[in-house]
Amino acid sequence: MIRSVFLRSIRTMLALGLATSSVEFCLAQTPASAPEAAPSAATKPVYTPPAVFVNPRSGPDDPRVGLKGGLYDAATAISGMQLVLTTPKPAGFAPDLDSIKAVDATPPPAPVDPDAPRQRPLPGARPSGPRANYGGTNSDLAFNSKYLFNGNYFGINIYDISDPARMTLVTSIVCPGGQGDVSVYGNLLFMSVEAANGRMDCGTQGFPTPAGTPAEPAPVPPGPNATPEQVAAFRAAMFRMPPADKDRVKGIRIFDISDIHNPKQVADVQTCRGSHTHTILTDPKDKDDVFVYVSGSAGVRPAEELAGCSAGDPDKDSDTAVFTIVVIQVPIAHPEQAKVVNSPYIFSDPESGKKNALMNAPIHGQGTATATRGCHDITVYSWLGIAGGACSGNGILLDISDVVHPKRLEAVADSNYAFWHSANFSNDGKTVLFTDEWGGGGQPRCRASDPMAWGADAIFTITPDRKLKLDAYYKMPAPQTDKENCVAHNGSMIPIPGRNIEVQSWYQGGVSLMDYTDPTHPFEIGFFDRGPVDDSRPALGGQWSTYYYNGYIYGSEIARGTDVLKLVPTKFLTQNEIDAAAQISLPELNVQNQPHIDYPMTLLTAKAYLDQLARGSSLPKDQIAAMEAHIEAKNTKMLHADAKRAEKAAAAAKTPMDADRLSLLSIILKSDGIAGAKAGE
Repeated sequence: MIRSVFLRSIRTMLALGLATSSVEFCLAQTPASAPEAAPSAATKPVYTPPAVFVNPRSGPDDPRVGLKGGLYDAATAISGMQLVLTTPKPAGFAPDLDSIKAVDATPPPAPVDPDAPRQRPLPGARPSGPRANYGGTNSDLAFNSKYLFNGNYFGINIYDISDPARMTLVTSIVCPGGQGDVSVYGNLLFMSVEAANGRMDCGTQGFPTPAGTPAEPAPVPPGPNATPEQVAAFRAAMFRMPPADKDRVKGIRIFDISDIHNPKQVADVQTCRGSHTHTILTDPKDKDDVFVYVSGSAGVRPAEELAGCSAGDPDKDSDTAVFTIVVIQVPIAHPEQAKVVNSPYIFSDPESGKKNALMNAPIHGQGTATATRGCHDITVYSWLGIAGGACSGNGILLDISDVVHPKRLEAVADSNYAFWHSANFSNDGKTVLFTDEWGGGGQPRCRASDPMAWGADAIFTITPDRKLKLDAYYKMPAPQTDKENCVAHNGSMIPIPGRNIEVQSWYQGGVSLMDYTDPTHPFEIGFFDRGPVDDSRPALGGQWSTYYYNGYIYGSEIARGTDVLKLVPTKFLTQNEIDAAAQISLPELNVQNQPHIDYPMTLLTAKAYLDQLARGSSLPKDQIAAMEAHIEAKNTKMLHADAKRAEKAAAAAKTPMDADRLSLLSIILKSDGIAGAKAGE
């Protein structure tokens, strides 16, 4: 999600002990800016190298450095992947090329330091001069066996991916209302809505201000000696809600896609803070319903628009709509009956009941700790009955064994992290990776001067007692320009047996393939990058989400369209490993509802394990070569003998991962690679 960070002047006041809280706001809804006071020297970012491993930055010889920019003609650099095709955004969603040319004809703006005090638009302010229109912002992705659903701030585009190399547009749903986070379950398509322009009828007209409505006075930024009351008044003015309207929707839209060419909206489930993102999940004890976890970040709606909504102090208002998530129940046979069934306060203190009890860490040495108000994204891993919550100020682990009543198991805070954004689990559930969207996604946070532990991935081991232990940080290593918005964003696991491989978006930092099989030393094994959207000035673009699905990698490029890539062998990844991953065919994929992979116990999987063992020293090279020959010859007698050798070698393996590979290799070879058994690791 593209976000701007709340006023640093407010953070300065937080450092002085004034009572307010940090709020994230959608950059795409931010028109113009007003100046603010510079922070004091005490609030300057402070970087202290972490005690854990941080991957190094690439040198100037990295092929991603210095790429020529351009909307559709940018230079590219690629390794470990092949770009199969790029499909531009369709009409109605596409860039206005004339507006871009008009802006490019003006003098380039003065460079902006993203570390300087951030600016905030005054309500009602509008920019002067021409504006480049890059069309509707492409956002998240969802999949079923034949179709890709590409969310967008203006709606959803549905593509036929039965032949990924010839991906074609099936239909478009024009339906504004926010970033358009999408999920699919059977014949139901879900879409997040939280922007003020979201209408029940999917209209594009928004909610025009009635004629004769008096203009609100522009709020005056508080000075360094402002009282808490003045700060609160300014904050209220900056986040002033639009007039209530019965036709506005903020929450979850549900479409019936049984006729994929003619999706029909069947329900709007309204929530008090809208839906910035959402996660669908099922309850193994309930076959009739699907559930939705809603993470909302908009301001609380007025009760005149949605009854029961309150932004009250949690110490005084037991039903406050902040410091919570929302759980929606959707009857599969009757989605029109979908409803909110719980609003659990997952940040509360279980002993005292205090709702705003979970505190974050001061960001980069600035300000003081504040209470976490909500989650940006939640990834559920139902195989283990847990979820990873990236909750703005904290990374949390949830027990979701009772789907409607999730409970917090663990929470961590990190002063290196500005905004906990998303989460992914390793297939064995022993590791969780959180991302940090420092700068909100709209800022250049991958420059050579930016710390490698800021705006990065943080990799944690989940201990047997379900605590989180920080192991390392990983950041896309190629330095980017100050014209390229870049920070950690959405990615997914690539199902290569025996390894933990993540494909991940970094906005205009492109796509990075990262191996974190050893969670204490992650490293890059491949990449795809383009030059800036515009060489002359900052322009929003790059990969929002990049996910692996059934043998291909799909990327949602904010400005340019939708990319299809595939893996190719390198010294870091063999063809056998690529083919082993391609054995996995999922009927659906919503990355925030992470599936557990049971790897087929086939000879192809065995060959992938042998390639991985060849990188280490747990099995002699001559034995590896002999086993490969026996597999190719399908020599049953020798395969059984090899199984015994692998079992013996597992007991003396150099690493735990090699021990696992050897044990599974032994099982496969004993069964001649034709057993129906599967192994999840």
